[in-house]
Amino acid sequence: MTYRYVLGGLGLALMAWGGALLLQQPSPWRIALWLAGAVVLHDGLIAPLVIAVAALTAAAGLHLRGVPRAALIVAGSLTAIALPALLRPGHPANPTVLPLDYLRNWLLTMAAVAVATAGYAGARSWLRSARRQA
Repeated sequence: MTYRYVLGGLGLALMAWGGALLLQQPSPWRIALWLAGAVVLHDGLIAPLVIAVAALTAAAGLHLRGVPRAALIVAGSLTAIALPALLRPGHPANPTVLPLDYLRNWLLTMAAVAVATAGYAGARSWLRSARRQA
């Protein structure tokens, strides 16, 4: 029980420190707006999608409930991180600021998550069937 209070106090201290650092920025409201948008994106899109996939896999009787949920959590987190670069309008005045093709790289990352998920699910299914036959 003591650890809970220590961790809670540490979390509150870190939040206060982050708030103080936020207020020192030249435009803290833009950062706060972006953070609020991240919360809305998570609570309004990512979390309901993960819950819906979990419910559908459970209803279908699949034994891979955790696999698609984990893939969606990873894909959602990567998307939230990549959104500022993906939504940047036009070309920057300085071409060295955003020098990469971020849309292509994001798509490749999403494809890698999908391939890894399918590979893991296939290997898991194959191992289960092999255990049943043995």
